[in-house]
Amino acid sequence: MEERAISQAIIKRLPRYYRYLGELIAQGVERISSNEFSKLMGVTASQIRQDLNNFGGFGQQGYGYNVKNLYEEIGKILGIDRVHNIIVVGAGNFGKALAGYSDFERRGFRIKALFDRDPSKVGNEYNGIEVHPISGMKDYIRENNIEIVALTVPKAAAIEIAQQLVDTGIKGIWNFAHTDLKVPKDIVVENVHLSESMMRLSYNIVNRGRGAGRK
Repeated sequence: MEERAISQAIIKRLPRYYRYLGELIAQGVERISSNEFSKLMGVTASQIRQDLNNFGGFGQQGYGYNVKNLYEEIGKILGIDRVHNIIVVGAGNFGKALAGYSDFERRGFRIKALFDRDPSKVGNEYNGIEVHPISGMKDYIRENNIEIVALTVPKAAAIEIAQQLVDTGIKGIWNFAHTDLKVPKDIVVENVHLSESMMRLSYNIVNRGRGAGRK
């Protein structure tokens, strides 16, 4: 397949395709047409075909899609057909909630350790995951093949820690701090700003019926 730039809109839809396909597998569905899939997804059949054609198509004329095959192929595209080692920096309520979320491991994301500056938290375990002192973070990353760091710390701490992560060899930062991080381009940053999500929800509630939120 010719290499091409894939739009962020398509990338954002892929995990949703993956989730629905997983549910179809659990229901024992073996194949599905793009029209049937569109009714489940709330996306046009044309959009589904266009999205999947960016990666080879996977469908057969008159047959549709093999659900299990498509599920596996999208998993490969998303890179979740292998294990990604993660650490969480910040052992507060949100960091502990991430450590306790069992679905991550089923998706190939393995949280190896928590890190925190608070000495009273160091040595504690949450869902079997130990809290380490922040002073040992960089060595731990290098020694344990850590690819992703989740930051669940305040803004100022996130900026400081992000700079410490630059030369550790990590590939991505999952940023829950309410700030945009400046790191080299070879480190991918996924920002999850919960308050911004709530504000978008608020806007769409206030403006419902006026065409707001339509795609």
